[in-house]
Amino acid sequence: MGLTMVEHAKAVLYNGLGRYAQACEAARSGAGQPSELGMSNWLLPELVEAAVRTGQHTLAEDTRARLEQTTTPSATDWALGIQQRCNALVTGGDQAEGHYLAAIGHLGRTRMRTEHARAHLLFGEWLRRERRRTEAVEHLRTAHNMFVEMGMEAFAQRARRERRANGDTVHKRRTGSHDELTPQEAQIAQLARAGLTNPEIGGQLFLSRRTVEWHLKKIFTKLAISSRQELHSALPDRDQRMTTA
Repeated sequence: MGLTMVEHAKAVLYNGLGRYAQACEAARSGAGQPSELGMSNWLLPELVEAAVRTGQHTLAEDTRARLEQTTTPSATDWALGIQQRCNALVTGGDQAEGHYLAAIGHLGRTRMRTEHARAHLLFGEWLRRERRRTEAVEHLRTAHNMFVEMGMEAFAQRARRERRANGDTVHKRRTGSHDELTPQEAQIAQLARAGLTNPEIGGQLFLSRRTVEWHLKKIFTKLAISSRQELHSALPDRDQRMTTA
């Protein structure tokens, strides 16, 4: 089981980095342990993705069929979401869209945020290659922001590359940039992150609306972001900061 876990970690990392040949090798090795009844099944989705990306379509289809033997009887949102994501990868063409949307729907009802983000990323990548750039923007941005917030740097870089290839402007966020905010800026940023308007923030902190606007411009510059929506991924949660402290 320990060796299979190592292969799983390698497969996920290499898929995130876009090094699909190495991901395929690791996933094949880990999934080829029939006596290991738990972790080896986790390698199957990684192998499907890596096999498709390296043009090994027979391997991808055989692996998808093997995965279906466990996901169909289980029938949880997690299992069905992973199955639909793999169906989309193997199917391709016009039928892929329905599978991707089903995967996002199922995984969005689970706590598996990493798998949910990956579904958005794969769908966004597919939309871009189908020249549906406007639709791709939403899914690629969602995936990118989720990966950044979770600290999944390999997948975040992959999503960032896809956004740029799609013509989307991406500001590279500096690590630890939230620590550069002054105490007042940090307070304003957290209130804006919570959804308060500029007048509401000003009312709480006894500042004018214009002063709040001025502070927010400085905050956006320091965090290398351009909108309030990006504050969710640029700032740590208060609970997380308290736990870290």
